Amino acid sequence: MAKDFAASSDPAVQAQLDRLAALSLPQGRLGLDTIRELLARLGDPQKRLPPVFHVAGTNGKGSTCAYLRAILEAEGLTVHAAIKPHLVRYNERIRIAGKLISDEELAALLEEVLDIGEELGPSFFEVTTAATFLAFARHPADACVIEVGLGGRFDATNVLEKPAACGIATLGIDHEAFLLVPEDGVPQDPMCRIAFEKAGIARPGSPLVTQAYGEEIELEIERRAGLAGAPLHMRGYDWWAEVGETIDYHDRHGDLTLPLPQLPGKHQGDNAALAVAMLRHQDRVTVSDAAMAEGIRSARWPARLQLLGHGPLTALAPGREIWLDGGHNADAGRAIGRHFAGQRLHLVIGMLANRYPQAIIDPLEGRLASVTAVPIHGSESHGEEAYSGRATWAPDVPAALASLPDDGLPVLIAGSLYLAGKVLEANGEVPD
Repeated sequence: MAKDFAASSDPAVQAQLDRLAALSLPQGRLGLDTIRELLARLGDPQKRLPPVFHVAGTNGKGSTCAYLRAILEAEGLTVHAAIKPHLVRYNERIRIAGKLISDEELAALLEEVLDIGEELGPSFFEVTTAATFLAFARHPADACVIEVGLGGRFDATNVLEKPAACGIATLGIDHEAFLLVPEDGVPQDPMCRIAFEKAGIARPGSPLVTQAYGEEIELEIERRAGLAGAPLHMRGYDWWAEVGETIDYHDRHGDLTLPLPQLPGKHQGDNAALAVAMLRHQDRVTVSDAAMAEGIRSARWPARLQLLGHGPLTALAPGREIWLDGGHNADAGRAIGRHFAGQRLHLVIGMLANRYPQAIIDPLEGRLASVTAVPIHGSESHGEEAYSGRATWAPDVPAALASLPDDGLPVLIAGSLYLAGKVLEANGEVPD
Protein backbone atom coordinates (compact mmCIF):
# COMPACT_ATOMS: atom_id res chain seq x y z
CA MET A 1 0.00 0.00 0.00
CA ALA A 2 1.26 3.48 -0.81
CA LYS A 3 2.12 5.79 1.99
CA ASP A 4 -0.97 7.81 2.76
CA PHE A 5 0.79 10.86 4.12
CA ALA A 6 1.48 14.47 3.18
CA ALA A 7 3.98 17.23 3.62
CA SER A 8 3.03 20.46 5.35
CA SER A 9 4.48 23.93 5.23
CA ASP A 10 3.66 24.24 8.93
CA PRO A 11 6.59 22.89 11.01
CA ALA A 12 4.36 21.78 13.89
CA VAL A 13 2.07 19.81 11.57
CA GLN A 14 5.05 18.33 9.73
CA ALA A 15 6.54 17.10 12.99
CA GLN A 16 3.38 15.09 13.68
CA LEU A 17 3.09 13.89 10.07
CA ASP A 18 6.63 12.55 10.38
CA ARG A 19 5.53 10.58 13.45
CA LEU A 20 2.51 9.30 11.52
CA ALA A 21 4.74 8.23 8.65
CA ALA A 22 6.52 5.82 10.98
CA LEU A 23 3.26 3.95 11.63
CA SER A 24 1.75 1.23 9.46
CA LEU A 25 -0.80 -1.55 9.68
CA PRO A 26 0.80 -4.15 11.97
CA GLN A 27 1.10 -7.39 10.02
CA GLY A 28 -1.40 -10.00 11.15
CA ARG A 29 -3.40 -7.61 13.39
CA LEU A 30 -6.97 -6.99 12.38
CA GLY A 31 -9.83 -5.88 14.57
CA LEU A 32 -11.05 -2.87 16.50
CA ASP A 33 -9.53 -3.53 19.94
CA THR A 34 -6.70 -1.03 19.55
CA ILE A 35 -8.84 1.84 18.25
CA ARG A 36 -11.34 1.20 21.06
CA GLU A 37 -8.62 1.34 23.69
CA LEU A 38 -7.12 4.45 22.12
CA LEU A 39 -10.51 6.17 22.12
CA ALA A 40 -11.17 5.08 25.71
CA ARG A 41 -7.96 6.83 26.78
CA LEU A 42 -9.27 9.96 25.06
CA GLY A 43 -12.63 9.82 26.84
CA ASP A 44 -14.56 8.02 24.08
CA PRO A 45 -15.19 11.04 21.84
CA GLN A 46 -17.05 8.85 19.31
CA LYS A 47 -19.89 8.64 21.84
CA ARG A 48 -20.31 12.43 21.93
CA LEU A 49 -20.81 13.16 18.23
CA PRO A 50 -23.85 14.75 16.62
CA PRO A 51 -25.92 12.47 14.34
CA VAL A 52 -23.53 10.58 12.05
CA PHE A 53 -23.96 9.56 8.41
CA HIS A 54 -21.47 6.72 7.81
CA VAL A 55 -20.71 5.78 4.20
CA ALA A 56 -18.84 2.77 2.78
CA GLY A 57 -18.33 1.50 -0.77
CA THR A 58 -15.71 0.84 -3.42
CA ASN A 59 -16.52 3.81 -5.64
CA GLY A 60 -18.85 6.73 -5.06
CA LYS A 61 -18.62 6.87 -1.26
CA GLY A 62 -16.67 10.13 -1.29
CA SER A 63 -19.11 11.73 -3.72
CA THR A 64 -22.04 10.50 -1.64
CA CYS A 65 -20.45 12.16 1.38
CA ALA A 66 -20.05 15.38 -0.62
CA TYR A 67 -23.78 15.36 -1.47
CA LEU A 68 -24.75 14.63 2.13
CA ARG A 69 -22.67 17.54 3.39
CA ALA A 70 -23.93 19.92 0.70
CA ILE A 71 -27.58 18.99 1.34
CA LEU A 72 -27.27 19.34 5.11
CA GLU A 73 -25.53 22.70 4.73
CA ALA A 74 -28.20 23.84 2.26
CA GLU A 75 -30.69 23.21 5.07
CA GLY A 76 -28.66 25.66 7.17
CA LEU A 77 -27.13 22.98 9.37
CA THR A 78 -23.55 22.91 10.64
CA VAL A 79 -21.68 19.81 9.48
CA HIS A 80 -18.44 18.07 10.42
CA ALA A 81 -17.01 15.89 7.63
CA ALA A 82 -14.24 13.30 7.49
CA ILE A 83 -13.00 12.14 4.09
CA LYS A 84 -10.01 10.16 2.87
CA PRO A 85 -7.55 10.28 1.34
CA HIS A 86 -6.56 13.92 1.12
CA LEU A 87 -5.48 15.30 -2.25
CA VAL A 88 -3.04 18.08 -1.39
CA ARG A 89 -3.16 18.91 2.33
CA TYR A 90 -3.76 16.52 5.19
CA ASN A 91 -6.20 19.10 6.60
CA GLU A 92 -8.74 18.02 3.95
CA ARG A 93 -9.44 14.90 6.00
CA ILE A 94 -11.01 16.84 8.89
CA ARG A 95 -13.61 19.51 8.14
CA ILE A 96 -14.96 21.17 11.29
CA ALA A 97 -18.27 23.03 10.98
CA GLY A 98 -17.69 23.48 7.27
CA LYS A 99 -14.05 24.58 7.37
CA LEU A 100 -10.83 22.61 7.01
CA ILE A 101 -9.11 22.10 10.34
CA SER A 102 -6.44 24.71 11.06
CA ASP A 103 -2.76 23.78 11.12
CA GLU A 104 -2.58 24.76 14.80
CA GLU A 105 -5.42 22.51 15.89
CA LEU A 106 -4.33 19.66 13.62
CA ALA A 107 -0.80 19.61 15.05
CA ALA A 108 -2.11 19.68 18.62
CA LEU A 109 -4.65 16.89 18.01
CA LEU A 110 -2.19 14.56 16.32
CA GLU A 111 0.36 15.13 19.06
CA GLU A 112 -2.22 14.44 21.78
CA VAL A 113 -3.36 11.18 20.19
CA LEU A 114 0.14 9.98 19.31
CA ASP A 115 1.40 10.67 22.82
CA ILE A 116 -1.48 9.00 24.66
CA GLY A 117 -1.50 5.91 22.43
CA GLU A 118 2.20 5.37 21.78
CA GLU A 119 2.52 2.16 23.81
CA LEU A 120 -0.50 0.64 22.04
CA GLY A 121 1.33 0.57 18.71
CA PRO A 122 -1.64 2.03 16.81
CA SER A 123 -1.76 2.18 13.03
CA PHE A 124 -1.79 5.36 10.97
CA PHE A 125 -5.53 4.92 10.39
CA GLU A 126 -6.31 4.38 14.07
CA VAL A 127 -4.47 7.53 15.10
CA THR A 128 -6.05 9.67 12.41
CA THR A 129 -9.54 8.35 13.14
CA ALA A 130 -9.16 9.02 16.86
CA ALA A 131 -7.93 12.54 16.13
CA THR A 132 -10.93 13.13 13.86
CA PHE A 133 -13.46 11.96 16.44
CA LEU A 134 -11.75 14.05 19.11
CA ALA A 135 -11.96 17.16 16.94
CA PHE A 136 -15.63 16.54 16.16
CA ALA A 137 -16.53 15.97 19.81
CA ARG A 138 -14.93 19.26 20.85
CA HIS A 139 -16.84 21.45 18.40
CA PRO A 140 -20.63 21.75 18.21
CA ALA A 141 -22.40 20.76 15.00
CA ASP A 142 -25.76 19.48 13.81
CA ALA A 143 -24.45 16.43 11.93
CA CYS A 144 -21.33 14.47 10.96
CA VAL A 145 -20.56 12.89 7.60
CA ILE A 146 -17.89 10.18 7.90
CA GLU A 147 -16.38 8.24 5.03
CA VAL A 148 -15.20 4.69 5.65
CA GLY A 149 -11.58 4.09 4.68
CA LEU A 150 -10.64 0.52 3.81
CA GLY A 151 -13.43 -2.06 3.75
CA GLY A 152 -15.86 -1.47 6.59
CA ARG A 153 -15.87 -4.33 9.08
CA PHE A 154 -12.40 -3.56 10.45
CA ASP A 155 -12.11 0.07 9.38
CA ALA A 156 -11.11 2.27 12.29
CA THR A 157 -14.29 4.35 11.91
CA ASN A 158 -16.39 1.26 12.62
CA VAL A 159 -16.63 1.94 16.35
CA LEU A 160 -19.65 4.19 15.88
CA GLU A 161 -22.48 2.69 17.90
CA LYS A 162 -25.68 4.20 16.49
CA PRO A 163 -25.28 6.29 13.35
CA ALA A 164 -28.29 8.19 12.07
CA ALA A 165 -27.86 6.21 8.84
CA CYS A 166 -25.27 4.02 7.17
CA GLY A 167 -24.87 3.86 3.41
CA ILE A 168 -23.14 1.55 0.93
CA ALA A 169 -22.26 3.00 -2.47
CA THR A 170 -21.11 1.12 -5.58
CA LEU A 171 -19.24 -2.13 -4.98
CA GLY A 172 -16.29 -3.50 -6.94
CA ILE A 173 -12.99 -5.33 -6.55
CA ASP A 174 -10.34 -3.17 -4.88
CA HIS A 175 -7.70 -3.49 -2.15
CA GLU A 176 -7.55 -7.24 -2.84
CA ALA A 177 -4.48 -7.75 -0.63
CA PHE A 178 -6.47 -6.59 2.41
CA LEU A 179 -10.12 -7.41 1.70
CA LEU A 180 -9.84 -10.79 -0.03
CA VAL A 181 -7.52 -12.61 2.39
CA PRO A 182 -9.00 -16.09 3.03
CA GLU A 183 -10.74 -16.28 6.39
CA ASP A 184 -12.92 -18.90 8.02
CA GLY A 185 -16.62 -18.14 8.17
CA VAL A 186 -16.70 -15.43 5.50
CA PRO A 187 -17.75 -15.63 1.82
CA GLN A 188 -15.04 -16.75 -0.60
CA ASP A 189 -16.62 -15.35 -3.76
CA PRO A 190 -14.76 -12.05 -4.29
CA MET A 191 -17.77 -9.79 -4.77
CA CYS A 192 -19.72 -11.40 -1.93
CA ARG A 193 -16.65 -10.99 0.28
CA ILE A 194 -16.47 -7.30 -0.62
CA ALA A 195 -20.17 -6.97 0.24
CA PHE A 196 -19.57 -8.79 3.54
CA GLU A 197 -16.77 -6.39 4.47
CA LYS A 198 -18.65 -3.22 3.50
CA ALA A 199 -21.86 -4.33 5.24
CA GLY A 200 -19.82 -4.70 8.41
CA ILE A 201 -20.77 -1.09 9.20
CA ALA A 202 -24.39 -2.16 9.86
CA ARG A 203 -25.52 -1.29 13.39
CA PRO A 204 -28.55 -2.31 15.49
CA GLY A 205 -31.43 0.05 14.84
CA SER A 206 -29.49 2.24 12.38
CA PRO A 207 -30.91 2.30 8.83
CA LEU A 208 -28.60 0.69 6.25
CA VAL A 209 -29.26 2.24 2.83
CA THR A 210 -27.68 0.74 -0.28
CA GLN A 211 -27.47 0.90 -4.04
CA ALA A 212 -28.71 -2.01 -6.21
CA TYR A 213 -26.37 -4.95 -6.84
CA GLY A 214 -26.46 -8.48 -8.22
CA GLU A 215 -28.63 -11.07 -6.52
CA GLU A 216 -25.88 -12.86 -4.57
CA ILE A 217 -24.41 -9.57 -3.35
CA GLU A 218 -27.81 -8.33 -2.22
CA LEU A 219 -28.43 -11.58 -0.34
CA GLU A 220 -25.10 -11.20 1.44
CA ILE A 221 -25.89 -7.63 2.47
CA GLU A 222 -29.36 -8.73 3.58
CA ARG A 223 -27.77 -11.41 5.78
CA ARG A 224 -25.32 -8.96 7.33
CA ALA A 225 -28.05 -6.39 8.02
CA GLY A 226 -30.28 -9.05 9.56
CA LEU A 227 -27.54 -10.33 11.86
CA ALA A 228 -26.75 -6.78 12.95
CA GLY A 229 -30.39 -5.83 13.50
CA ALA A 230 -30.14 -2.96 11.01
CA PRO A 231 -33.25 -1.95 9.04
CA LEU A 232 -32.27 -2.43 5.38
CA HIS A 233 -33.40 -0.04 2.62
CA MET A 234 -32.08 -1.21 -0.75
CA ARG A 235 -32.42 0.50 -4.12
CA GLY A 236 -34.99 -1.31 -6.25
CA TYR A 237 -36.84 -2.62 -3.17
CA ASP A 238 -37.34 0.31 -0.80
CA TRP A 239 -36.32 3.25 -2.97
CA TRP A 240 -35.99 3.91 -6.68
CA ALA A 241 -34.18 6.50 -8.78
CA GLU A 242 -34.04 7.05 -12.54
CA VAL A 243 -31.25 9.33 -13.74
CA GLY A 244 -32.02 11.11 -17.02
CA GLU A 245 -32.60 14.80 -17.59
CA THR A 246 -33.44 14.88 -13.86
CA ILE A 247 -33.24 12.47 -10.95
CA ASP A 248 -36.70 10.96 -10.57
CA TYR A 249 -36.72 9.56 -7.05
CA HIS A 250 -39.41 7.51 -5.27
CA ASP A 251 -39.80 5.84 -1.88
CA ARG A 252 -42.56 5.25 0.67
CA HIS A 253 -42.54 8.95 1.53
CA GLY A 254 -43.45 9.95 -2.02
CA ASP A 255 -41.90 11.20 -5.25
CA LEU A 256 -39.18 13.78 -5.85
CA THR A 257 -37.91 15.33 -9.05
CA LEU A 258 -34.37 16.53 -8.37
CA PRO A 259 -31.80 18.32 -10.52
CA LEU A 260 -28.73 16.61 -11.91
CA PRO A 261 -25.47 17.35 -10.11
CA GLN A 262 -22.93 19.76 -11.51
CA LEU A 263 -20.41 16.94 -11.19
CA PRO A 264 -20.26 15.18 -14.58
CA GLY A 265 -21.20 11.55 -15.18
CA LYS A 266 -24.44 9.60 -14.83
CA HIS A 267 -22.96 7.82 -11.83
CA GLN A 268 -23.00 11.13 -9.96
CA GLY A 269 -26.77 11.16 -10.23
CA ASP A 270 -26.76 7.70 -8.66
CA ASN A 271 -24.47 8.88 -5.84
CA ALA A 272 -26.71 11.88 -5.19
CA ALA A 273 -29.75 9.61 -5.09
CA LEU A 274 -28.07 7.44 -2.42
CA ALA A 275 -27.45 10.54 -0.30
CA VAL A 276 -31.12 11.49 -0.64
CA ALA A 277 -32.22 7.96 0.28
CA MET A 278 -30.02 7.99 3.40
CA LEU A 279 -31.57 11.26 4.54
CA ARG A 280 -35.14 10.12 3.85
CA HIS A 281 -34.73 6.82 5.72
CA GLN A 282 -33.57 8.31 9.04
CA ASP A 283 -35.29 10.43 11.68
CA ARG A 284 -32.44 12.21 13.49
CA VAL A 285 -32.07 15.18 11.14
CA THR A 286 -34.83 16.95 9.21
CA VAL A 287 -34.05 18.08 5.66
CA SER A 288 -36.44 19.76 3.22
CA ASP A 289 -36.93 18.80 -0.43
CA ALA A 290 -35.62 22.23 -1.41
CA ALA A 291 -32.38 21.66 0.50
CA MET A 292 -31.92 18.32 -1.24
CA ALA A 293 -32.24 19.99 -4.64
CA GLU A 294 -29.93 22.86 -3.71
CA GLY A 295 -27.33 20.54 -2.17
CA ILE A 296 -27.22 18.34 -5.25
CA ARG A 297 -26.69 21.40 -7.45
CA SER A 298 -24.00 22.92 -5.23
CA ALA A 299 -21.94 19.85 -4.29
CA ARG A 300 -18.31 19.82 -5.38
CA TRP A 301 -15.90 16.90 -5.21
CA PRO A 302 -12.43 17.53 -6.66
CA ALA A 303 -10.52 15.06 -8.87
CA ARG A 304 -13.64 13.17 -9.92
CA LEU A 305 -14.07 13.95 -13.63
CA GLN A 306 -13.01 17.49 -12.85
CA LEU A 307 -12.45 19.93 -15.69
CA LEU A 308 -9.34 21.83 -14.70
CA GLY A 309 -9.40 25.61 -14.79
CA HIS A 310 -6.80 28.04 -16.08
CA GLY A 311 -3.51 27.58 -14.27
CA PRO A 312 0.22 26.93 -14.67
CA LEU A 313 -0.35 23.29 -15.65
CA THR A 314 -3.17 23.75 -18.15
CA ALA A 315 -1.17 26.58 -19.75
CA LEU A 316 1.22 23.90 -21.01
CA ALA A 317 -1.50 22.55 -23.31
CA PRO A 318 -3.53 25.60 -24.38
CA GLY A 319 -6.69 25.42 -26.44
CA ARG A 320 -7.95 22.11 -25.11
CA GLU A 321 -9.94 20.71 -22.19
CA ILE A 322 -7.92 18.96 -19.51
CA TRP A 323 -9.86 16.59 -17.26
CA LEU A 324 -8.71 15.02 -14.01
CA ASP A 325 -9.97 11.84 -12.39
CA GLY A 326 -8.45 9.94 -9.48
CA GLY A 327 -10.15 6.67 -10.49
CA HIS A 328 -7.92 3.62 -10.31
CA ASN A 329 -10.04 0.46 -10.54
CA ALA A 330 -12.27 -1.26 -13.10
CA ASP A 331 -15.51 0.28 -11.90
CA ALA A 332 -14.00 3.77 -12.06
CA GLY A 333 -12.61 2.97 -15.50
CA ARG A 334 -16.06 2.04 -16.77
CA ALA A 335 -17.50 5.32 -15.46
CA ILE A 336 -14.72 7.23 -17.23
CA GLY A 337 -15.40 5.27 -20.40
CA ARG A 338 -19.09 6.16 -20.30
CA HIS A 339 -18.32 9.84 -19.79
CA PHE A 340 -16.02 10.01 -22.82
CA ALA A 341 -18.16 7.77 -25.03
CA GLY A 342 -17.77 8.75 -28.69
CA GLN A 343 -14.90 11.16 -27.99
CA ARG A 344 -11.29 10.91 -29.04
CA LEU A 345 -8.82 12.03 -26.40
CA HIS A 346 -5.28 11.82 -25.02
CA LEU A 347 -4.67 9.91 -21.78
CA VAL A 348 -1.98 10.75 -19.25
CA ILE A 349 -1.87 7.93 -16.70
CA GLY A 350 0.03 7.28 -13.48
CA MET A 351 -0.81 4.37 -11.18
CA LEU A 352 0.40 2.92 -7.93
CA ALA A 353 2.29 -0.34 -8.25
CA ASN A 354 -0.60 -2.35 -6.76
CA ARG A 355 -3.05 -1.15 -9.43
CA TYR A 356 -3.73 -2.34 -12.97
CA PRO A 357 -3.32 0.12 -15.88
CA GLN A 358 -5.75 -1.82 -18.08
CA ALA A 359 -8.55 -0.90 -15.66
CA ILE A 360 -8.40 2.67 -17.03
CA ILE A 361 -7.01 2.05 -20.52
CA ASP A 362 -9.33 -0.75 -21.67
CA PRO A 363 -12.65 1.16 -21.29
CA LEU A 364 -11.18 3.89 -23.55
CA GLU A 365 -9.83 1.48 -26.18
CA GLY A 366 -10.31 2.72 -29.73
CA ARG A 367 -10.71 6.34 -28.65
CA LEU A 368 -7.20 7.09 -27.43
CA ALA A 369 -5.14 9.36 -29.65
CA SER A 370 -2.19 8.71 -27.32
CA VAL A 371 -1.33 7.23 -23.95
CA THR A 372 1.46 8.77 -21.89
CA ALA A 373 2.49 7.11 -18.63
CA VAL A 374 4.11 9.04 -15.78
CA PRO A 375 5.50 8.10 -12.35
CA ILE A 376 3.88 9.28 -9.12
CA HIS A 377 6.77 10.91 -7.32
CA GLY A 378 6.89 10.06 -3.65
CA SER A 379 4.82 6.88 -4.05
CA GLU A 380 5.57 3.35 -5.20
CA SER A 381 4.18 3.55 -8.71
CA HIS A 382 4.40 1.62 -11.97
CA GLY A 383 7.38 2.14 -14.23
CA GLU A 384 7.40 2.21 -18.00
CA GLU A 385 7.57 -1.59 -18.28
CA ALA A 386 4.13 -2.03 -16.67
CA TYR A 387 2.40 -0.57 -19.71
CA SER A 388 3.63 -3.28 -22.09
CA GLY A 389 4.29 -0.94 -24.97
CA ARG A 390 0.81 0.61 -24.80
CA ALA A 391 2.15 3.97 -23.61
CA THR A 392 5.01 6.36 -24.14
CA TRP A 393 6.85 7.51 -21.04
CA ALA A 394 7.27 11.00 -19.60
CA PRO A 395 9.07 12.01 -16.40
CA ASP A 396 6.08 13.97 -15.07
CA VAL A 397 2.70 15.44 -16.00
CA PRO A 398 4.05 18.80 -17.24
CA ALA A 399 6.37 16.99 -19.65
CA ALA A 400 3.52 14.76 -20.79
CA LEU A 401 1.27 17.75 -21.52
CA ALA A 402 4.03 19.68 -23.28
CA SER A 403 4.71 16.73 -25.60
CA LEU A 404 1.14 16.42 -26.95
CA PRO A 405 0.47 17.24 -30.60
CA ASP A 406 -1.35 20.49 -31.35
CA ASP A 407 -4.62 18.80 -32.31
CA GLY A 408 -7.04 20.39 -29.79
CA LEU A 409 -8.24 17.02 -28.47
CA PRO A 410 -9.17 16.82 -24.78
CA VAL A 411 -6.78 15.30 -22.26
CA LEU A 412 -7.64 13.03 -19.35
CA ILE A 413 -5.19 12.71 -16.46
CA ALA A 414 -6.16 9.63 -14.44
CA GLY A 415 -5.11 6.58 -12.49
CA SER A 416 -4.52 7.73 -8.92
CA LEU A 417 -5.78 10.16 -6.29
CA TYR A 418 -2.16 10.67 -5.29
CA LEU A 419 -1.35 11.82 -8.81
CA ALA A 420 -4.53 13.92 -8.86
CA GLY A 421 -3.42 15.78 -5.74
CA LYS A 422 -0.10 16.68 -7.35
CA VAL A 423 -1.93 17.88 -10.47
CA LEU A 424 -4.29 20.10 -8.48
CA GLU A 425 -1.40 21.58 -6.52
CA ALA A 426 0.60 22.24 -9.69
CA ASN A 427 -2.38 24.00 -11.27
CA GLY A 428 -3.13 26.12 -8.19
CA GLU A 429 -6.47 24.42 -7.44
CA VAL A 430 -5.90 23.34 -3.84
CA PRO A 431 -9.14 22.08 -2.23
CA ASP A 432 -10.49 24.33 0.51
